[in-house]
Amino acid sequence: MKKMTYIALACALALTGCVTTEGGSASGLSAVVSALNTTGAVGSGGSKTENKVGAAVDVFKAVTVSDEELKSVALQYRAYGDRTEKLAPPNNKYAQRLERLTRTHVNEDGLQLNFKVYLSKDVNANATADGSIRVYAGLMDMMNDQELLGVIGHEIGHVKHAHTMSAMRTAYMASAGRKAVAASSGTAAKLADSELGALGEKIFTSQFSQSQETESDDYGLAFMQKHKYNVKALESAFRKLASLSGKQGGLDQMLSSHPDPGSRADRMRDKIGGKK
Repeated sequence: MKKMTYIALACALALTGCVTTEGGSASGLSAVVSALNTTGAVGSGGSKTENKVGAAVDVFKAVTVSDEELKSVALQYRAYGDRTEKLAPPNNKYAQRLERLTRTHVNEDGLQLNFKVYLSKDVNANATADGSIRVYAGLMDMMNDQELLGVIGHEIGHVKHAHTMSAMRTAYMASAGRKAVAASSGTAAKLADSELGALGEKIFTSQFSQSQETESDDYGLAFMQKHKYNVKALESAFRKLASLSGKQGGLDQMLSSHPDPGSRADRMRDKIGGKK
């Protein structure tokens, strides 16, 4: 029976090439090992061997779920988030401002994007694999239009370079979603609200890698250059975040999941030729 555990584990690891998505920024091996550790499929002792086999097989099935199927899971999560967060209605001033800024970017770089505002004082923005980008009112209050566009460009970069897809796959494999995959023969299934909530927590409490954040920062700068926006705005956006570090609770989520904004501001300054 123990041998079967290692066979199932080997099969899961053999598929790691399938989870390396566009941009090559995520490690399939890391994703699978993380999921197996979370489920208890990697460990010692023989008393729970059958459970370990089952967990490894579940991950084996989850890792084969296609990007399109994971996008459908992301859509489910966003629908859940839009129900549970305070979503700005179309006639709200925040929603109108965001629509004005993003109306020409819904098909940016071959993507299908949608933008909405959460009426929260949190200073945050995030993106998911389906192309949904959510901006929080607290961030909009802090940023001028050009700075906000810089942050939006950064979030688009996470979608374009498939960082969001990699994060979704890792979270899905480590969540109850993998059980739904197992029950539906390797196809992403409809999740309950409790499962979607747990999935979102796994996605947004985990960090993108330093290289992924750098790649998205560079994409954001290129986005600003492409559309002839103020290229210094992304630097100033990071300066604002750095100045509020440790002063406002609403920043906790963004700062805990992103590299030091002061260093990122310096890097943007250097890239546009503004070295001190």
